[in-house]
Amino acid sequence: MPSSDSLDLPFDAHAHGRPVVPSRSRWRPLGLDEVTLTGGFWGDLQSLNASTMIDHVEGWLERLGWTGNFDAAAQGRLPLDRQGREFSDSEIYKLLEAMAWETGRTGDVDLDRRLRALAARVAAAQEPDGYISTMFGRSGQRPRWSDLEWGHELYCIGHLVQAGVARARTYGDDEIVRVAVRAADHVCDVFGVDGPQQGVCGHPEIEVALVELYRVTGERRYLDQARLFVERRGHGVLGEIDFGPTYFQDDVPVRDATVLAGHAVRALYLAAAAVDLAVEDDDDELLEAVVGQVRTTLARRTYLTGGMGAHHEGESFGADFELPSDRSYSETCAGIASAMVNHRLLLQTGDALHADAVERVLYNVVATSPAQDGKAFYYTNTLHQRTPGREVAPDEVSPRAASSLRAPFFAVSCCPTNVTRTVASLGAYVASVDDEGVQLHQYAPATVRGDLGDGRVVELEIATSYPDDGRVAVRVLRAPADGWTLTLRVPSWADGARVTGPDGAPSVAAAGYVAVPGPAQGGQVVLDLPVAARWTWGDPRVDAVRGQVAVERGPLVLALESVDLGDDVATAVVSTDAPPVERDGQVLVPVARRDVADASWPFGAERPTAPSDARLVPLVPYHAWAGRGPATMRVWLPVE
Repeated sequence: MPSSDSLDLPFDAHAHGRPVVPSRSRWRPLGLDEVTLTGGFWGDLQSLNASTMIDHVEGWLERLGWTGNFDAAAQGRLPLDRQGREFSDSEIYKLLEAMAWETGRTGDVDLDRRLRALAARVAAAQEPDGYISTMFGRSGQRPRWSDLEWGHELYCIGHLVQAGVARARTYGDDEIVRVAVRAADHVCDVFGVDGPQQGVCGHPEIEVALVELYRVTGERRYLDQARLFVERRGHGVLGEIDFGPTYFQDDVPVRDATVLAGHAVRALYLAAAAVDLAVEDDDDELLEAVVGQVRTTLARRTYLTGGMGAHHEGESFGADFELPSDRSYSETCAGIASAMVNHRLLLQTGDALHADAVERVLYNVVATSPAQDGKAFYYTNTLHQRTPGREVAPDEVSPRAASSLRAPFFAVSCCPTNVTRTVASLGAYVASVDDEGVQLHQYAPATVRGDLGDGRVVELEIATSYPDDGRVAVRVLRAPADGWTLTLRVPSWADGARVTGPDGAPSVAAAGYVAVPGPAQGGQVVLDLPVAARWTWGDPRVDAVRGQVAVERGPLVLALESVDLGDDVATAVVSTDAPPVERDGQVLVPVARRDVADASWPFGAERPTAPSDARLVPLVPYHAWAGRGPATMRVWLPVE
């Protein structure tokens, strides 16, 4: 086992529990001890994560033997006793990251104890030179670095490093931090400019991790290695596969690409790393390249929910405007990766487009994955369920990602662990600061403390029931005497938003960001967002939704379920002559049905029969669909 020498981390290694700490940015992120969610939609989900989801994931990893792989490695029982896929190590590392953020957020003593115990089991499996994997490198296993396309060795170490970064920023020097540093040093030795390996990992992840480790330690070699990995990609360094080099983002250099393509999670993780690298290297050309790629992807290759990835084959983006509802893959991990990229771009550009993208994907992909009890998850997120599916037993592992209902765990369970680490660190998406004031990007009941510099501090209390209601009241608990600025995001859908300052005079707030003079202590600013239900139409180039309409309310996408219709949603049609109806906390739309008789041939010269009389039917928030059992469902509704 490697030695456990302490690390000489820079003074700012804790970085206030911030998942992302750019050395320069238009807006500086705040961390988990500066933003506290106090309830509401996200606070409740964070509490569920703490009470149930992390425990659920931890239990399944133990039960399936994936955690035990590290014990088997330390005790010389590999490969005979190894369980799970080649990348199962990464799930333990993501769990460790979730635990690190959660203990940093709450100080949970028992969770901290479990984190330390799990970290010790991981540390025991690390080789003396820093290499760590339960899948490769031992007698009877394939050699180290022998399958860069599919082996996921670097990918797994990337998640280990991110767990180490989370622990360093919430606690400081600790065993898992030292394990991560030793592993990163080994990667640099092997894959550096003079190393024996000059390739890249088939699944990007190590790149974004190395940049953050550089930010924690100040060790330049990690940044240099991240640059090598990013710049090598796109030159055909990986082997030929049936999906082609686009799957690996190995067909076009990162700075030459114009849109995200290939495997969606891989593309988005690589984009996040490229943003971080561009920031640290002052590489404006690379940053602008990623900005262009992401904006084009949002405009042409993103679902209404914010989901990314239209193809089940290759878990990949489709062509421009290829967004089929019933074949939407929209992996939960891709949604999380989209939030990572857009949050980074928001901090650099100040463009509300990226905050809107974060909000959309958080509410309609990330929040859709976990069940209401926190004990089952979606991996993929379809927008049209044609068959009701079946209940999944609580002790059953789903062999397929595209389960018809949320499953307790999967043979490939990247999404549940990814959800836990993301939800534990949700506070980091809420607010930022600059020298002039505080910016609010996502709305939730919370307290915010921002250091503007030179001893100038702003403390805020945010009261809101958003997204149920559009009123966001920001009360000032502490403010500098020499004035400051409060900047509030107005979502792109919020036509007619109004902001009211301390003087009580409301004014129209256009979409984007509205800046108001910050009140003195005890003052208040109120933002009113019109969250009324609205019809949403698709771009006519999206063939899959032409002649259909969706319903949104505030940031929430809504869906029609057979549970409410009383029948299969396949033949439902709606009328858009009037706005959707809101009544008793529900959104209702006029739905009629076409009675279609079975025939020997599904095409003919006659138009379909006229729909029956319409009746008002309630819709559900998409994130809550299938919460009442098997159902057919659709987001896009054919128009009468």
